[in-house]
Amino acid sequence: MSLKKRYGPWALIVGGSEGIGDHLARKLGAAGVNIVLVARKPGPLAETSQKIRDESGVEVRTLQLDISRDDMLARIREVTDGLDVGLLVHNVGGGKGFGPFVDCALEEVMSAVLTNPVAITKLAHHFGKPMAERGRGGILMIGSMAGNAGSYFLATYSAAKAYNQILMEALWAEFQPRGVDVLAFPIGAAATPSRARSGTIDADEMPVARPEDVAQQALDQLPHGPVYVSSENAEYFKALSSMPRREAAELQRDLLMRMLRAPTKGSAAEH
Repeated sequence: MSLKKRYGPWALIVGGSEGIGDHLARKLGAAGVNIVLVARKPGPLAETSQKIRDESGVEVRTLQLDISRDDMLARIREVTDGLDVGLLVHNVGGGKGFGPFVDCALEEVMSAVLTNPVAITKLAHHFGKPMAERGRGGILMIGSMAGNAGSYFLATYSAAKAYNQILMEALWAEFQPRGVDVLAFPIGAAATPSRARSGTIDADEMPVARPEDVAQQALDQLPHGPVYVSSENAEYFKALSSMPRREAAELQRDLLMRMLRAPTKGSAAEH
């Protein structure tokens, strides 16, 4: 079954202006799926939407929005009500809470919670219901390896990604018999613009994926949920999931310390 038939006629991509989101939107557009793009940065949002129109000729709607806002769902409904949204994509990073938990402002540490568990729960409930009723559609969450262990300097980010993954597993169990595909795709590092801005360096044990490859793998694996881990990250994912929790937390701490140029407060990378 084609992407358009399975997930069209509209896809909503939250976090769709750069990196993985950009490539997901362009690949779906090339398959004839109309796109609603939601992102914070107006420049990349306009550039990506124009690329999709030029390359594919599909209809594209955009919404500049910080999804940590209380009225997030209402704002998104303003551009999606009346559309047959067959695919929901949540491709959102960690927001501002990157650094020692107690040294960050409460607003910063709450950012990952609001943009991940709160946002994806609201979106999946709103858009998942009509998908389940018509027996067709998909929900895709781009996650993080950090969601498999409490991660140094990423306390609420790693906790938020863990919630997202468990939610996707539960929704897959509910939706799969009703014809709706659900997939969590926890990734490691990807060569996105946000990673370039994040102040991290490469670690030998964390391969850096191309965002176009992640996007293609996500679309290919969407019918085969609930969780997909790429081959280069599978061993690390399995180790984090199975080792004693103290060892997992220590492993993540050591990895993050090697990846940081300096252990200072900053902003978490986004996808």
